[in-house]
Amino acid sequence: MVDRVLGYLGSTRNIVGCALALAGLLAHFLGLAGAFWPVVVAGLYGVGVLLTPPDRIRLTIPHAGVETGPLRADLDTLLCGVRDSRRFPGDVVTRVTALAEVIGGVLDRAEVLAASPDHLHVVSQTIRDYLPAGLEAYANLPRAYALTRRGDRERSAHEELLAQLDLLEAALREVAQAVHQGDEQALRDQGRFLRERFGRSPLDL
Repeated sequence: MVDRVLGYLGSTRNIVGCALALAGLLAHFLGLAGAFWPVVVAGLYGVGVLLTPPDRIRLTIPHAGVETGPLRADLDTLLCGVRDSRRFPGDVVTRVTALAEVIGGVLDRAEVLAASPDHLHVVSQTIRDYLPAGLEAYANLPRAYALTRRGDRERSAHEELLAQLDLLEAALREVAQAVHQGDEQALRDQGRFLRERFGRSPLDL
C-alpha cells in the first residue's frame, strides 16, 4: 500500500495535477478564482490527472546487467580459492588466472552480453559449473596420484585438467572476440578516418 502511494506521488499524472492546482491557487491569490476557488483548484488537479497519459510500464529486465555483478564476485572467489590453495601447482594457477582475465574482460561489456544470451550462458556456466567442477575434482586427488599416468595413452589427472583449461580458454576467447568485435571495428573506423584526414599534406588540412 505504501509503495503504491509513493509510486503515485512520483507519477507524471500527480505532478501535472499538482502543477495545475498550484496555478489555480495562484489565480485565487490574484483574485481571479472567486469564492469557489477550492472547487477550481480541485478541478484543475482532476483535469491534470485525467488528461495526462499514464507512466509507461517497463517489464524488461536487463539480464546481463543484473547478472554480471554476482558472476564477477563468484569469479573472484574462485580465483582467490585457487591461488590460496596448496593443492594446485603453478601452471594450473597460471592457466586459471589467464582464463579469469579473459572472462573479466567479457564481463566488463555487460551491455553487449545482454544482446547475446548464448554468450552469457557460456560465461555463467564456466564460472559456476565447468571451471569449479574440474578444479574441485583435481584438488581432491593426492598430488602424486594427480601427476602419474595410468597408461601409455592415458593422460594424468594433471594433464587432463590442463587440457580442460585449454578448452575453456579457447571457448571464452571466442566469446571475447565476439563481444569486443564492435570496439575493434570502432577503432578501425577511427584509424581510417585519421588516415583520410591527416594522411594528406598539412597545407590541405
